[in-house]
Amino acid sequence: MDQHYRVLTVCTGNVCRSPATAAWLVALADRSVAVASAGTAAVVGAPVYLPMAALMTGAGLRVTGFAAHQLTPRMIEHSDLVLTMTAQHRAWVVGRVPAAVRRTFALLEFAQLARVVDVDAQATTAERLRHVVDAVPAARAQLGSAVTDTDVPDPYGLGADAYDLAFGLIEDAVRGILG
Repeated sequence: MDQHYRVLTVCTGNVCRSPATAAWLVALADRSVAVASAGTAAVVGAPVYLPMAALMTGAGLRVTGFAAHQLTPRMIEHSDLVLTMTAQHRAWVVGRVPAAVRRTFALLEFAQLARVVDVDAQATTAERLRHVVDAVPAARAQLGSAVTDTDVPDPYGLGADAYDLAFGLIEDAVRGILG
């Protein structure tokens, strides 16, 4: 049943990119998905880092009540789709749970692939995501070497421009994925 399609977003500290991605997914998806986020080296218990929280709040996304989580193999195993912020995060995930290889993608890569997959406009978010995951081999063949720039740069500790860039990339990617 679609209501249990689980999406996990992953970055390093789980205080900037993955919470923003999760918040965009929650805001733009229907109720057919459940979304969580975690970090490969999480600042466990920390809130969203203030510069990212300000951007999220400004976009009307929910920030309150967030606490960073450390990524575990169990979280990966119980996810239907894992969206990482970089290819390195993807390798980290697949290195711990090799069975997740066909359902783990760098966010920007998945967005590029989703844009070339034809999905019924009436599909639920879960149906759309499932269809895109299933269609990845064909989409990769269609795009060939055109899949580039798959990493969302880490803005942590940098200036406002770095946060704006990461936030904009994340928003565009999620909008592209959800059609």
